[in-house]
Amino acid sequence: MRLTTRQRLLPRLLLGLVAVFVLIQFVPYGHAHSNPPVAATPPWSDPDTKALFVRACADCHSNATVWPWYSNVAPVSWLLQRHVTEGRERFNINAQGFGRQSDEAAKAVRGGSMPDRSYLPLHPAARLTAAERNQLADGLEMTFGGQDGSGDSP
Repeated sequence: MRLTTRQRLLPRLLLGLVAVFVLIQFVPYGHAHSNPPVAATPPWSDPDTKALFVRACADCHSNATVWPWYSNVAPVSWLLQRHVTEGRERFNINAQGFGRQSDEAAKAVRGGSMPDRSYLPLHPAARLTAAERNQLADGLEMTFGGQDGSGDSP
């Protein structure tokens, strides 16, 4: 029986894809998952705000990121590292000056753009109802509202 061109190329293509997947595991970016030290801790307005934040936001917006097993597999590791780095740059409750971005964070939560949609499929507990979004946004405003951004609260 004679093989078609497609039948001959398919095994080579699959082997090539496997080889690329193995090779990209050696790219160092996204594999060193160390959380920076905690420089500040917010004075949460109430325990519910803290619980909602930990449930839906802390992995990207604190220095207490929980890195799942798949965060060590490229190219997923690259995406996760970028998401966490960007999240910490925008709003990080454990960094000095965290209060400065609280209004933007509350607005993003209330508007439904946070938590990020790409985070939700693997973290269903982070999915917030409309009431929880409003409660978290109100809590963020009460916790951080009026701060000078020094982040020196106990």
